[in-house]
Amino acid sequence: MAESLELVSAIVKALDAKRAMNVEVLHTTDVTTLADYFVMATAASTTQLRTLSDETEVAAEKLGETPYSVEGERESGWRVLDFSSVIVHLFLPEQREFYSLERLWRDADSVDVAELLGKSEAEE
Repeated sequence: MAESLELVSAIVKALDAKRAMNVEVLHTTDVTTLADYFVMATAASTTQLRTLSDETEVAAEKLGETPYSVEGERESGWRVLDFSSVIVHLFLPEQREFYSLERLWRDADSVDVAELLGKSEAEE
């Protein structure tokens, strides 16, 4: 089984490769027992939402991980993949704004996505 941060990194790279928008990672260990990390990303369309979900599963499977549950249909505008230590939330823009998980979990530490992608600030 993959370490939590290794899984987060693989998922973030897969989301970035499929042009997910506003990818954010929160380290939630100190604020909830639900998971060690939340990964959040926005899709431009229902088709991209499905692609991001599929690619998240592929990236995790390469590390021997499968989601314990997957909730939400692409038409709902929000898809949740629960890998136990990592929970991935994929949204359409309207749902991301409505649910505002970043605000809800504001006490969690942010993880530098650029660092996970191996990018310097100049490359962003």
